[in-house]
Amino acid sequence: MSATVTALHLAPARRAPVTPVPHAVALADAGLEGDHHARPGSRRQVLLMDDDTLRHFALAPGEVREQVTVRGLDVHALAPGTRLAIGEALFEVAQPCDPCAFIEGLRPGLQAAMQGRRGRFVRVVRGGRIAVGDAVSASSPGEPAR
Repeated sequence: MSATVTALHLAPARRAPVTPVPHAVALADAGLEGDHHARPGSRRQVLLMDDDTLRHFALAPGEVREQVTVRGLDVHALAPGTRLAIGEALFEVAQPCDPCAFIEGLRPGLQAAMQGRRGRFVRVVRGGRIAVGDAVSASSPGEPAR
């Protein structure tokens, strides 16, 4: 099964509800245009989450405030530095996202249950348009970008 983008969400402001969008523009070394996390050099440019984990915890896409939700890719198994080609953009896997008090607010006990499973931050290496339905292809650190 090939990996695909199943949902995209943007948060226009801190603590504002996320908004589902059919497509987004990734900005090199910043994040997704229109998302409040999009800042040059930020370590929290884009949060990537897989829908298997969301289903496991009975959560809807966007509920943990991820910007990109994918199917067919074990996000938590990705090594730092792995490159992900999505649409016109290229992302690089960074650190895991630790569950915070926001996650606990969704459901008591969820913060502890999601340790190591809230998704991965990714950095935008090459900007471009991404969309729901786009294929996601991964290349190991050191492999040439696609």
